[in-house]
Amino acid sequence: MNKEYGNSISTQYTMKPLSRNAIIGYPAGIITGITYGLNPLFAVPLINQGVSIDSILFFRYGLAVLILGGFMVISRQSFSLSWRQFRILLLLGILYTSSSLLLFESYNYIASGLATTIVFLYPVIVALIMVFLKVIPSWKVWISIFATFIGVIAMTHSDSTTAINPTGIVLSLGSATAYSIFIVIINKNKAIASIPNSLLTFYALFVGALIFITRILWTGTDITSGIDNYFSWINLIGLALLPTIVSTATLAVATRNIGATKASVLGVFEPITAILIGTLVFNEPLTTGIIVGIIISIAAITFMIQTTKR
Repeated sequence: MNKEYGNSISTQYTMKPLSRNAIIGYPAGIITGITYGLNPLFAVPLINQGVSIDSILFFRYGLAVLILGGFMVISRQSFSLSWRQFRILLLLGILYTSSSLLLFESYNYIASGLATTIVFLYPVIVALIMVFLKVIPSWKVWISIFATFIGVIAMTHSDSTTAINPTGIVLSLGSATAYSIFIVIINKNKAIASIPNSLLTFYALFVGALIFITRILWTGTDITSGIDNYFSWINLIGLALLPTIVSTATLAVATRNIGATKASVLGVFEPITAILIGTLVFNEPLTTGIIVGIIISIAAITFMIQTTKR
């Protein structure tokens, strides 16, 4: 082949490099989904041991605050905030905690797979909120949103004869809405734009810990019931580190670098990870629907990344 011609072909089909924001934001968004999807790996054994939901969530948030706070002290990071910033972070903490609590409560009324599907409406809700704020996602992002949702439906498809409780639907939608608002505030609020991700994560989780200890004291729940061996504490620490500290921090990184809508679409790795954990660890069946759903979702994410370069 003519060398000059070969070089022209190579140049023509050479992919344009991703921007710095994309190089940081997309991996962060994927890490967010994967680490948050590890919730069942640590939570299911605790639930099976009889630990209450409030206790699990309190220790999850409380241990995360201690670990992250200790890291910030050692690295000499400041904990100071303005009153305006504190109010925003208080709201973020309430939203993040509400999303977790509403999702766990929905499991009492509908199948976890259906709840996961409904919660994954949050990319659509985020996109609609951004439209209201006059930030219009491109048609390529809309296609990715639609395709990933179809993929999640395929992954979580169950027997159509299963009864659906409206209360569970409402709780799941509430969880999705709270999470959507959380993401949009991180992306759009100027008062917290300069706050380091570690500080944002610390205060959001600190508010969550306060909310759950208040619920435990109010209801008289035995906070340590079922937590009676080292394996329980390993699971609680695992919950605090991966689905909490890492997931929340990388969500902030992703949202700030690639925007709220794209970061939310990458959340599809959450149900993918949760389903794979169920299959590999808890011997749940790997159905054709799950395989097809994962393929559709990965294809949609790849399409979004490849077609929305800056």
